Amino acid sequence: MAMVLLALLTVLLLAHAAAYLAWQAVSRRRRARCYLLDYACHKPSDDRKVTTETAGAVIERNKRLGLSEYRFLLKVIVNSGIGEHTYCPRNVLEGREERPTLGDALEEMDDLFADAVAAVLAKTGVAARDVDLVVLNVGSFAPAPSLVSRVVRRFGMREDVMAYNLSGMGCSAGLIAVDLARNVMLTRPRTMALVVTSESCAPNWYVGTDKSMMLGNCLFRCGGAAALLTNDPAFRARAKMELRCLVRANIAAHDDAHAAAVHREDADGRLGVSLSKALPKAAVRAFTENLQRLAPRILPARELARFACRRLARKLLRRKAAGGPNPKIDFKSGVDHFCLHPGGTAVIEAVRKSLGLSAHDVEPARMTLHRWGNTSASSLWYVLSYMEAKRRLKRGDRVLMLTFGSGFKCNSCYWEVSRDLADAGAWEDCIAEYPPETLVNPYMDKFGWVNDVQGQGGGFVF
Repeated sequence: MAMVLLALLTVLLLAHAAAYLAWQAVSRRRRARCYLLDYACHKPSDDRKVTTETAGAVIERNKRLGLSEYRFLLKVIVNSGIGEHTYCPRNVLEGREERPTLGDALEEMDDLFADAVAAVLAKTGVAARDVDLVVLNVGSFAPAPSLVSRVVRRFGMREDVMAYNLSGMGCSAGLIAVDLARNVMLTRPRTMALVVTSESCAPNWYVGTDKSMMLGNCLFRCGGAAALLTNDPAFRARAKMELRCLVRANIAAHDDAHAAAVHREDADGRLGVSLSKALPKAAVRAFTENLQRLAPRILPARELARFACRRLARKLLRRKAAGGPNPKIDFKSGVDHFCLHPGGTAVIEAVRKSLGLSAHDVEPARMTLHRWGNTSASSLWYVLSYMEAKRRLKRGDRVLMLTFGSGFKCNSCYWEVSRDLADAGAWEDCIAEYPPETLVNPYMDKFGWVNDVQGQGGGFVF
């Protein structure tokens, strides 16, 4: 009888242990879910728009610039793909780019918080005190108290809210913030996370003559975004997308990659962001590293097998010596929409060629660059918003976000659309005008005469 009771007790204990392990597995799976509830992109006020005339006035004020610098700036901005409706900080518009104040930088951030953060909370109906986690990234501005503390205070969040402030992570920081939020949610069930991403332009406008540092003024513009993420299954039906995987690649151990994009002083002590000639090579290396780990996680087995067979056949037949094309993996077999970082026309075109994409695939990135410029880490959310405004995103579609940043880093994440999406967001007042008939900006028409001027002097009137 004792043996029977012992056996019965053993069976009960094993059953209980099995049930507990099953419950833990289900709980972990639920916590591993990451839903994008909604997001909002910041639209600065119209009085901050950078027209051709505004850009000309800013350049004219800098008496350090000579004919060589004028020609360089004209060439860059003509080929930049940027239109006349991007935004810059008020201190630049007011002629104070050489004397920015702490107040200028804080005002730029407060405008973002008042617009994007308030908007995403209102759109979702989530109260600020229901937010459990806040992750904020702004690369080149880190005051004390931190900007994330400024958000917590402004919106009256709870005393136990978890708050993280990321800085110095560059244009790829948006996905790093998402990854941090996801990792925290793995340890906490039913967490509501607010992710805020932007860049600070007000104190970082370069006023020197180093051409590697002048590029930033032509490409970077003001913007930002806020997104609400959750692992709470109660919000699944309301979510826009669900995160399937996120891959990060960081090649900072290579000296040339680490120095490809650096916040530094020029020879005259003027601060700015330097983009070196090693940047394209670093981007390719980081891009390749990321895709090698991403592909097996998002592409169908048949495509992976096809690519492997073609590579093997090429090696066996030594077709490389005969000049045959390298086999390419077809990312479109597992991705419906490509949300690419609009770092510049050259960046977009390089990614398009590498992935074998069409003009339609990269249209959202190109239009975002034209309308908003490069808003750094928040750019991806404007690209996603364009897709939604154009009603491209349907239930079950797969979206790949891909971005680059200083370090050098390449980060990607893969989303599945949960329902048909049609919110125009920040594009609402202009989406009907996109894509325009031409992306050619008027800078050459208005300032092309500098290419005909002889000499090297400065002080030209635009």
